[in-house]
This record gives sequence, structure tokens and C-alpha cells, in this order.
Amino acid sequence: MKKLILIRHAKSSWKYDVTDHERPLKTRGINDANLIADYLKSLNLNVDHVLVSDATRTKLTAGIILPALKIPENIISFKHKLYDFSGESLIEVIKSANDAINTLMVFGHNHAITAFVNTFGDRYIENVPTCGVVIIEFKERKWSQINPGKTAHTIFPRDLKV
Repeated sequence: MKKLILIRHAKSSWKYDVTDHERPLKTRGINDANLIADYLKSLNLNVDHVLVSDATRTKLTAGIILPALKIPENIISFKHKLYDFSGESLIEVIKSANDAINTLMVFGHNHAITAFVNTFGDRYIENVPTCGVVIIEFKERKWSQINPGKTAHTIFPRDLKV
């Protein structure tokens, strides 16, 4: 069985004169990433590998969440191919994951994440919000052979705010 933890980057800023790839997080994004990190700690996830888009906002989101989960740096990879908005590259990257990895965490972008969860999960989600997390479980033993699985968990920052 394979488990995929998809995390959309936290809320980013358009305030600075930088390329889309270099946009930083807003204060709200930093706060949301900390909320999500605290919640994910309670799930006791046993992550085998982490893939992170090389965009600044995605790296910053991962930089908040991963240390909180005590994820070792040697299982983290940065992939430019995850700077994807259509979802085609996201599917390709996930399906090419090493089969020794049972639990894969991926930090990426929308529309790719929402398209993926609606294609491979069993619950329709209109839009995965910034810093939203969707966990999908697959029966298959090989990433290359995954078919639609079970949307086991969704965690959105708005659900954690009181």
C-alpha cells in the first residue's frame, strides 16, 4: 500500500518585484504553515521521502513544516518539475517515485494539486487552499501503477483556526 501526502504551498505575497518562482510567503502563510505543522505532528506520519517544488514559496512552506515533523534532510529532494500548474508533471513525478517509498510527501502548487486529488482521490475537492493537505492511500504496491485511491484525510488551515 502507498500513502501520498500532498501539501499546497502556504499563502504567498505579490508585494515584491520578483518573478513568480521567487515569491515569498505572506505572514498569513507562515502562520498557516505553523498551524498545519502542529496538526500533522498529531498524525504521527512515517514519511519515507519528501519532494518539494524548487519555488521559493514552496521551499519556505516545507522549511516550516518539515523540521516540526523532525523529517531528516537526507530524505528531502527539490524538483523543478514540481513547479507545475497543470498537474501533468506532478503525476509523472509521483508515478516515477521509487517503490521502496511507501509514504511520500509532496509540496507543490495549484491547479496541479487540486487536479491530482480529484483524479486520484475518491472525494471531490473544489479547490485545495493554500497550505491545504490531502492524504490519499493507494492499494497498489508500485507508484507507477497507482489508480484512484481513498482520500483518507484533508486538513485545511481554515479548519484549524478558532
